[in-house]
Amino acid sequence: MGANTYLTERERGILESARIGIAGAGGLGSNVAMLLVRAGIVKFVIADFDEVNASNLNRQFFFRGQIGEKKVEALAHNLRLIEPDLELELHDVRLTDGNVAGVFAGCDIVVEAFDAAESKTMLLDALLPLGRPVVAATGLAGWGRSNEIRTRRVGRNLVLVGDQSSDVNDGLAPQGVRVAIAAAHEANAVVSLLLGEGL
Repeated sequence: MGANTYLTERERGILESARIGIAGAGGLGSNVAMLLVRAGIVKFVIADFDEVNASNLNRQFFFRGQIGEKKVEALAHNLRLIEPDLELELHDVRLTDGNVAGVFAGCDIVVEAFDAAESKTMLLDALLPLGRPVVAATGLAGWGRSNEIRTRRVGRNLVLVGDQSSDVNDGLAPQGVRVAIAAAHEANAVVSLLLGEGL
C-alpha cells in the first residue's frame, strides 16, 4: 500500500497510519490530495458539495469526461488510479460551523482548501479551539511571484500557505500554475508535520 516506494519503513508507517482531512475538493484540495497520495498517505476524509464543471479544468485534478460528476466521487476515482487501496471517507456536503468538527473528528491534520474567506474563517474558528492542526491557504491568485508563496507556522496548530495578499477577485482570478504551487506547499507542510520535519 502507498504510492511512494522511496520511504523508509518508519516514514511509511507514519504516513500510512495518518488520516488527513481535506476541506474542499477544488483547485487546492484536489491537488493536495493527489500529492499526498503520491507521498504515501492512504487515509483521507474529503468533503465538498460541488460538481465538476468546465471552468475547473484549468487548475483542478479532474478531467473533461468528469464534468457534471460530484467532486468527491470524481476525486476518489482519480486518486484510486494512483493508489487503489486508499481508505476514503467522502462527504458530499457543504461544510458549516455546525458540521465541520464532526466531519473531521478522526483526522490528524485538516487541510483548508476553500475559495471563500468566510469559509476559511469558519473552519479555523471551529477546529483550532479543539487543538486540531490545520494547514490553510490565503493569497495565491494570479500569475508569477512564485517565491512569494511561503509556508509559515502561525501559533501551535496553524500552518499558513500563500503570499497573504493576492485574494481572488474580479481582476485577479485563480490560475492553475500558482494554485498548484500553493497546493504543493500545503501537501509538503502536512508531510513535514507528520514526520516531524521543519517547515
